[in-house]
Formats: sequence, C-alpha cells, structure tokens
Amino acid sequence: MTVRLIPYLVMDGNAKEALQFYEKALDAQVHFVQTFGEMPENPEFPLPADAKDRVSHATIKVGETELMFSDTFPGQPHQSGTQVTICITTDDAEKAHKFFDALQDGGQVGMPLQETFFSPAYGSVTDKFGVTFQIFAEGKQ
Repeated sequence: MTVRLIPYLVMDGNAKEALQFYEKALDAQVHFVQTFGEMPENPEFPLPADAKDRVSHATIKVGETELMFSDTFPGQPHQSGTQVTICITTDDAEKAHKFFDALQDGGQVGMPLQETFFSPAYGSVTDKFGVTFQIFAEGKQ
C-alpha cells in the first residue's frame, strides 16, 4: 500500500497560466492537464461554455515533488489564501475510506467519498482544524 500527500492548488480560472509560470519559474514538468470540456459529458449537468477551457485537473512535477491544480467551476467562490488543499493519494480504497471517516469527525464534508469516473473512492473534507483534504484512491473504474 502507498500513501502520498500532495499539495493541491485551486485557481480562479487561471490554472493554465499558473502551470506555464511554474513550468518556467521552478523548472517543472507538466505531466497531465485536462479541462472541464475534455471530461466525459453528464447530460444531467450540461457544461456552461465559460467552463469548457478551465482546468479540471493538472499535475506538474518539481524535482521529486508533485503539485496538483484545478480551476474553480464558474460561479464557485474563490478566496486567495485558501486555494491550497492537501490531496491524500493511496492505492487502497479501504484506506481512503478510513482516512475520510477519520478526518470528517468534527469536520465538514465538501464532497462525499464516492466512486467517480477517475477513482474508486474520491471526496473532500475539511477537518476540525480548517484544513481541507481531498481523498483520492488511485485506480480506474
């Protein structure tokens, strides 16, 4: 079993610009970029035109460290200073559930831990200290 803690930066529509900036400033390598428009469509939630080019997920590598990025969805609140979360990544879905359950004690669930098109277990929770964690089990569905 592996577990990694990865800083996750949430931007306000300028994630592509941030990726280019960190690529140059930190000699980062861009490993993955996907926009909301490139995600599988959900007919129940049509994608607004102004969301299509925003980054839904990106990963860069700086030295031996990964950084993850996304943009907020249009209309979601964004406040500078609160855009950094910690992504707990594991290859064990049971462990993801354990982490999520423990962190939500006294905290607040942002997105219930659930199966998604990109993970067998993904969710977000802000713990009782105000730290927001994304829990991500690696693996395809």
